[in-house]
Amino acid sequence: MSEILRLPAEKQFQHEIDALIANEKNPIPTGWKMSPKSVLTYIMGGKVGGVEITPKYMGDKRIVQICIATLVTDRALLLIGEPGTAKSWLSEHLTAAINGDSSLVIQGTAGTTEEQIRYSWNYAMLLAKGPSFESLVKSPVYTAMEHGAIARIEEISRCASEVQDALISILSEKRITIPELGEEVPAKKGFSVIATANTRDKGVNEMSSALKRRFNIVVLPAPDDMETEIEIVNTRVAQLSKDFGLNSALPERSAVEKVVTIFRELRAGQTLDGKTKLKPTTGVLSSAEAISLLVNSMAIAGSFGNGKVTDAELASALQGAVVKDDAKDKAIWTEYLENVMRKKGRGYSTLYSECKELQNRA
Repeated sequence: MSEILRLPAEKQFQHEIDALIANEKNPIPTGWKMSPKSVLTYIMGGKVGGVEITPKYMGDKRIVQICIATLVTDRALLLIGEPGTAKSWLSEHLTAAINGDSSLVIQGTAGTTEEQIRYSWNYAMLLAKGPSFESLVKSPVYTAMEHGAIARIEEISRCASEVQDALISILSEKRITIPELGEEVPAKKGFSVIATANTRDKGVNEMSSALKRRFNIVVLPAPDDMETEIEIVNTRVAQLSKDFGLNSALPERSAVEKVVTIFRELRAGQTLDGKTKLKPTTGVLSSAEAISLLVNSMAIAGSFGNGKVTDAELASALQGAVVKDDAKDKAIWTEYLENVMRKKGRGYSTLYSECKELQNRA
């Protein structure tokens, strides 16, 4: 177990990347570490040279093929979807496989500036020596252009419009102009950008049509069916449990199924059988949230329980996951407990009792 809290994808799955590179038999695009087919195998899983490649994305293979094909061309890639649909996860693993480096990332926020997209200056050196390449502080996009690599921009729709507009000329001209030095930095072959956008942020800082035209847009859907979502949650919980060294057994399938069922019903606004309409919560109860909930339940069981996830741990984690807004979500959760969970039968009776007790104490 590593002492680093979170290893980047290229370190965590180094042996898989090395195996794919060593057994490469297909043409490799300029600036890439492996062929598009090998990148697809890394993302979707398989076996190469006796090494088992674990699947990183459990979804439509065609979506991943479109993403990879986009990056082979000079088009940038924009991944759009609900929170928790693995946009950041997929972008990190694409850059890890293609470049062997997923660290060239800008986290989009309301405070992100144009300098973080282009470049800034070391002002102490600037005052001492004047404008020079030595006093230039390169952005991840600048570095990616220099090395023919891929830069990642997370939550691009949270950036102000003038910051987004700084990307238009970069993606169109494939170069950064530095007026202070009278220089232009052209992008090397292999340069591209992967951006992500959250549909829940639609309208925060709407992307202009000019910027959208520079991207190939791919929508990542939530898991279509129950079994796929359970598999995603189980796989990721097992990985995180190993990384964190939790002193708890993995949750039983029945526990995972309960959590996924509750999340899918509240997310869809109706029970799985379609017979009962439900009010949706303010938060998005995604697969990522379910993974976090189960890992937290394991941490509670391992630290304060008998090392086995029970309904008591699930109830504690569910309360925090569902009730994000006390005024609205508490009423929705109470209604779900009484009108849905209480009627689900013996398999949910203990979980219902534990959740009800927590509600009464809140």
